[in-house]
Amino acid sequence: MTTYFEDREAAAMREREESLLARLPAALKRARARAPAIGQQLQGLDPDAISQRADLELIPVIRKSELLQAQLSMRQGQAGSQLPAVSRIFGGFSAIGWGEAMRVFASPGPIYEPESKRPDYWGFARSLYAAGFRPGELVYNCFSYHFTPAGSMMETAAHALGCTVFPGGVGQTEQQVQAIADLAPSGYTGTPSFLKIILEKAEQLGVELPSLKRALFSGEAFPPSLRTWFAQRGIDGYQAYGSADLGMMAYETEAREGLVVNEDIILEIVRPGTNQPLPEGEVGEVVVTTLNPDYPLVRFGTGDLSAILPGASPCGRTNMRIKGWMGRADQTTKVRGMFVHPGQVAGVLKRHPEVRKVRLVVSGNVGSDVMVLKAELADPSQDALARIADSVRELTKLRADIQPVEPGSLPNDGKVIDDIRSYE
Repeated sequence: MTTYFEDREAAAMREREESLLARLPAALKRARARAPAIGQQLQGLDPDAISQRADLELIPVIRKSELLQAQLSMRQGQAGSQLPAVSRIFGGFSAIGWGEAMRVFASPGPIYEPESKRPDYWGFARSLYAAGFRPGELVYNCFSYHFTPAGSMMETAAHALGCTVFPGGVGQTEQQVQAIADLAPSGYTGTPSFLKIILEKAEQLGVELPSLKRALFSGEAFPPSLRTWFAQRGIDGYQAYGSADLGMMAYETEAREGLVVNEDIILEIVRPGTNQPLPEGEVGEVVVTTLNPDYPLVRFGTGDLSAILPGASPCGRTNMRIKGWMGRADQTTKVRGMFVHPGQVAGVLKRHPEVRKVRLVVSGNVGSDVMVLKAELADPSQDALARIADSVRELTKLRADIQPVEPGSLPNDGKVIDDIRSYE
């Protein structure tokens, strides 16, 4: 039995990077030709000029809210009724339509996502293998099969791995206990909270479920305390990070040091509200370019916060690692009746290179908002503070007090806007 799902998981870092970037121009050309929204995103750019990771900054980030708006406008607008389904339903982001897509799913919004006929379309087989699942096993899948793609994500991955799947879905805990006792599956896929409910129900009923030895969790946080709880019951739990738009992005391995990025995607960490990549270790928004030919999202902003970990995993997998989910990047808030966006705060930072990092703190009570911009400044002169205040007022149309702080003193948590107002 091999150590990895694919040998390329242990390929040299440089070899992987060169391979991804060599494949990228052709993928961009294909996406531009078949997905109108991607063509618009790449307008004026030569895909052949994107030859290194730094060149990606030339491509604007498309965020989830923009994808939703594109879909809504095409479905609800007058012109949308004249468009083919592939554009009308998916907002011009999909390269496939009815017939080519095997299934279509809906996420909150609603945002509709296609699933093609390609094996392991969502890319979760790799994470199942890292969690200890092997061919010939029965996987008990308790992700929902309704509307959202989570159930199909794990089922198609298990099939690609050579496993049989029981579609347990959600709810009906007593029946779940009975089915697990009867079928004796070796592994579970679903949320950690639902498996905990099932195991607690089994204990209440006096039913032992000794066959369950491993689990792959997603969709919820999986803290060390919960990992210990499952380990005490003989279940080795791992987590995978994915979304309905991008499929599996990163996964946990036996090293238990962050999450290893999936093959065939280019993952960046960018300053929230901007196109600007951040250096290793800085917390920012997870942005992904996928080489998926069917749903070719390019520099897609997930809205999630994370950071790149240095070096390679001790497990031998050499791809980039991220810390995991660290919160949400969209910190937009309303102050004195005006929306303030992370991109506006980033605009202040861009105008003043003498400022290393900023954080806009919104405090006060309803009807009496107070804005303070904390700015890391080595030389906080009155003139510098006045110029920064002018930039805040110009970009947000609101006044803010500027509070200089020591360089390096603001937390590295990706937070650009901190709303601490009381609503009691």
